[in-house]
Amino acid sequence: MAELTHIDEKGNARMVDVSEKNITSRTAVARGFITMSEECYDLVRNGGMTKGDVLGAARVAGIMGAKRTSELIPLCHLLLLSKCAVDFTLHDEACRIEVTCTVKCQGGTGVEMEALTGVSAALLTIYDMCKAVDREMVLSNIHLAEKIGGKSGHFVYRKTGQKSEG
Repeated sequence: MAELTHIDEKGNARMVDVSEKNITSRTAVARGFITMSEECYDLVRNGGMTKGDVLGAARVAGIMGAKRTSELIPLCHLLLLSKCAVDFTLHDEACRIEVTCTVKCQGGTGVEMEALTGVSAALLTIYDMCKAVDREMVLSNIHLAEKIGGKSGHFVYRKTGQKSEG
């Protein structure tokens, strides 16, 4: 059974000591989706939202969120990110936007939380900028898609809901 690393032997929350870990290259990719009405989707896709460039603002928000993860998530380490990219895939048939956040660093701990926070911040920004048109948007399936580096090795999310490590 896996051990909860953020809990000490007395059950208290703790920040994990990574001072003895090797500094290695680490990458994490996270994904999430937002589904919206056809009217709202068309406005975003065509740049017609009155608040401005929705995807441009969401990209910046995602990068800013990833950079500030340690301020938002208790017990996360402050990491010096060497890359953070937020990309969008438009799914016209489903009126859905897929957000992908890729984060890299050289460090003693992984960047999974930074990638997940980046996706979440981007999705929330899209919601905020579009809520005047569609309050029934749904954020969904925010997940770690891939992790490379570190002691636990390579992880790839499989759509079946099961995980694969190796």
